Amino acid sequence: MNKDISEIDGSCHCGGVRFHVRLADGLHSARRCDCSYCRMRGAVVVSARLEDFQITAGAELLTLYEFHTRTAKHYFCSRCGIYTHHQRRSDPQLYGINAACLEGVSPFDFAEVPVNDGTVHPSDHPDRKGDGVIGVLRFVPKA
Repeated sequence: MNKDISEIDGSCHCGGVRFHVRLADGLHSARRCDCSYCRMRGAVVVSARLEDFQITAGAELLTLYEFHTRTAKHYFCSRCGIYTHHQRRSDPQLYGINAACLEGVSPFDFAEVPVNDGTVHPSDHPDRKGDGVIGVLRFVPKA
């Protein structure tokens, strides 16, 4: 896997929603979150600026889910149910893109993925110290 990619296409499972994204930091921004929603969703996400993400087909199929403060905007395909991206609560100028929706990328391609503390969200605790990483998720293939 080339973590230094700068542009890539993606889609939901059924292919109805398609997008193109420029990744300023390639796949190096991969992470997970432990908030109540992300724990259940389980996706590995990478970051992109709002202006660097473009829906190329199927915008009408996207469904929006919001909860708690309604700052984060979670989008998924209304046909196949796959989460494609979300506007981040911690930085609303960024999207979190589901890495599994990117062409040729699997969440199992990442040996380690940092896990951010979304339970004690930085927007709720601006005085919190550190980078917000509470652990690392590892994938170790069977030999």
